[in-house]
Amino acid sequence: MGMTNEESIPAIMAPPVGRDNPLTRSVAGMIGLGFLACMLIACLATLPYTLGRVTPAGADAASGRTVVRYSDGQTSGARLPPAWIEPSSEQVERLNAQVPAERVEAIAKEHGVSIKAAIDAREGAVASAMREQWPSYLLGTDALGRSLLVRVLAGGGISLVIGIAAAALSVCIGTAYGAISGYVGGRVDGVMMRVVDVLYGLPYVLLVVLLAVASDAMVGEYISRQKDRTVWVREQATLMIRSDGVAVDGRAGREAVRAYLANNEKIKKNLEADAFKQFPPRKVGEGTRTALDLVTLLIAIGGVSWLTMARVIRGQVLSLKQQPFIEAARAMGLPTSRIFLRHLLPNLVGPITVYATLTVPQAMLQESFLSFLGIGVKPPLPSWGNLAAEGLGELNPYQSHWWLLVFPCVMLGTTLLALNFVGEGLREALDPKRSRR
Repeated sequence: MGMTNEESIPAIMAPPVGRDNPLTRSVAGMIGLGFLACMLIACLATLPYTLGRVTPAGADAASGRTVVRYSDGQTSGARLPPAWIEPSSEQVERLNAQVPAERVEAIAKEHGVSIKAAIDAREGAVASAMREQWPSYLLGTDALGRSLLVRVLAGGGISLVIGIAAAALSVCIGTAYGAISGYVGGRVDGVMMRVVDVLYGLPYVLLVVLLAVASDAMVGEYISRQKDRTVWVREQATLMIRSDGVAVDGRAGREAVRAYLANNEKIKKNLEADAFKQFPPRKVGEGTRTALDLVTLLIAIGGVSWLTMARVIRGQVLSLKQQPFIEAARAMGLPTSRIFLRHLLPNLVGPITVYATLTVPQAMLQESFLSFLGIGVKPPLPSWGNLAAEGLGELNPYQSHWWLLVFPCVMLGTTLLALNFVGEGLREALDPKRSRR
């Protein structure tokens, strides 16, 4: 055999073998992450602008009256199409009417026509000059003349904040519940998992709706204090009856109080007036009431979204607590809290991250569904759900204002799709069973 001129290379000098980066393994996940980053910037970064206060359109700035930007609009500009769609003759007339009077007067004077002729212009130089002064609505306006772009951005920020907060709440509950169940084990584990099984057997949407309605009723009662006034009136009526030497105890006593109030309307009205003075409704500002509504909504959603997380974490903890490093920590006498925080929790970061990412779109979908039904985010505060509900009523055979439904639904659908792509990408990157070798 002839000798070759090729020289052998020692293994230590061989070039390193290229390794697959698990974070860039999923193309769909990377695309979803890029789209999600753009959506977060567009919706969350613009919240100071969309939630800022401005002088209402057509109002005098000296009056000092302001409204939130997403509520600013004039009915004369209602249901105008997006700026890139040619408006109808009726919409041109309303757009011309929205041009400031001083600008209309200047255009009429420049072209030697009357103000009415300038407003009625449809073609020619006057019409072109008027068109340049039209207010620009990139996505059109709604039924009250409010900019749909501003409302979609504000609604997206609100939907994203509720979805992320509700998902964070469900992650905290599910992680704590599953970790306790798996680490303690035995009968405690059995009882805790049977509770999860029972909750799994109940209709998920029904639970969310019931919690949302109950939470809203609690907030309403806290503000109105109607129950406190009712109890006070009954107590005063009971004292009046007892002063006459009549015993009012038990069920018969309650019936006697009810009959006494029904037969003495004047006394009842006086007692109710005194009760209103004793327990007046709590003064809650618009911003505070909105914050309370949002908090109760995310609690309702997050309070029933933790079941899958609890099962996943329990399975992971059951596997981890049999590992030698956990047994060594126990043998050293480390407290349970330290074992969980220093040894178990770091090994649970992967599953928690993956399922948290998949919980966010579920929470956002539930918020949009509740808002669509009218028991979620309350108007005029926008969210993608109630914007879609408002747009649904604008579809009719006579004249369809399709943009009011299409844009909120497209934004919601693409965001949910991007979140699911990101979740699947993280699952593929962090789950060793799905890794590519």
